[in-house]
This record gives sequence, C-alpha cells and structure tokens, in this order.
Amino acid sequence: MIELLTDPGAWASLVTLTAMEIILGIDNIVFISVLVSKLPRAQAVRARSAGLLLALVFRILMLLALTWLIGLTDPVLSVLGQAVSWRDLILIAGGLFLLVKATHEIHKEFDEEEGVPADLSGRAFIAVILQVALIDIVFSVDSIVTAIGMAQHVPVMIAAVVIAMGVMWVSSGPIGGFIQRHPTTKMLALAFLMLIGVSLVADGVGMHIPRGYIYFAMAFAAVVETVNVLAKKRRARLKAQAKASGDPVRG
Repeated sequence: MIELLTDPGAWASLVTLTAMEIILGIDNIVFISVLVSKLPRAQAVRARSAGLLLALVFRILMLLALTWLIGLTDPVLSVLGQAVSWRDLILIAGGLFLLVKATHEIHKEFDEEEGVPADLSGRAFIAVILQVALIDIVFSVDSIVTAIGMAQHVPVMIAAVVIAMGVMWVSSGPIGGFIQRHPTTKMLALAFLMLIGVSLVADGVGMHIPRGYIYFAMAFAAVVETVNVLAKKRRARLKAQAKASGDPVRG
C-alpha cells in the first residue's frame, strides 16, 4: 500500500482513472439532475447527495468483489449465435429503463397542466432515490468493468472513484439548479437520457457506440441551448429597459 505512493505508474493510473470516472459519470449526473428537478430544493439536495453516495458505495463494493465482477463478462447464454453475458443483460436492462423513463418524463412535460404542482410526498422522494439506485448499478458496472482494464491496484481504483464522486457532487448542484431554472433544458436532458439509453442497449447487444460521439453531440446541443438561454435573457432585459424608458416594446 505504502509503495504505491512512490510509484509513478500508480499516480498515472490514478489520474487517468479519475478522468475516466468523471467522464463516465456525466450520464449519472444528467439522470440524477432530471429526477430531482421535480423536488423542492431541500429534498433535491438530499436526493442528489443520496444518489451519489449510493453510486460511490456500489462502485467500492464492486471493486472489492473483482472476481465476481470479472465473471460478469463471461457468456451465460447464446442468442442467435451471439454470446450474452450478465454485463450485457444489465446494460440492456438499464438502457431500456432509461428509454422508458425518459419517454415517460417527456409525456409528463406535455400532459401536465401548467401550474399544477408535482407529487412532492415522501413516497415521491423515496421513488426518486430507488430509481437513482437502480440506474447507479448499471452505470457502476459499466465504469468499473472499464476501470479494471486500466489499473492493477484496487486502492488506486477506489481512490479514483472517491475523487471522481467528489467532483460529481460539486458539479451536480449547479447542473441541477440550471435545469430547474430553465425548463427547456430539462427536455434537452431527457433527450440526452434517450441517447444514453440507446448506447447502453447497443453495448449490450455487441454494437459499441464510441462515447466520444455521444458526448460531442451532448456538448454541442448544450452549447446551442446555452446560447438560446443567454439570448432569452438579453431579450427580456431589453424589453424591461424599453418599458422603463417608455419606448415601444419590440418582439
């Protein structure tokens, strides 16, 4: 354990794994932000913290059970000549869950009457936590299986996971707040979840979609939405200034 502190290879693995865990955690942050956006601020903070804590616990437990986790990649059945492992089944189930959840939330955005408050009962809070825990398992399997191929020391993997979770906890607050303040971004986040769901199902059936393509599409759409939000703020400010000065307001 002590010798790892003076091993340059261990430090290089730590930096690489931490960066990878943060990147793979983007999916998790988007999902949690969408789920907690319907909760009051106090409950949203608690739900977000609980969700990320669950993700941390799942990842550490999986790292401590490497033998079992590596066994998840062994084929358990064959479908149309294609070998299927437990990891594939988990990814497919998680991807389908994301697709169903995102579709359901999109329908709610259109069907709910404006001004009607969402269900903010204790059961709603517990339901959010359970859904976060469920999808955490999927994202944990995906990221930890990838991490195993990049490092040889479990303490290095655990340190990388803890650091990445700290970064995700700090960044999830501003992201969740932004989604709450700008409802149009929630629809964009739901579209991201559908994209992530499709990629998980594709990975499960052996059709890997490079994450770089997905994250580039998400980043491009996020930049476009940010420009749109800034443009709306500018128009609102100009209208307010025109109204205050008595000039006619132009659309």
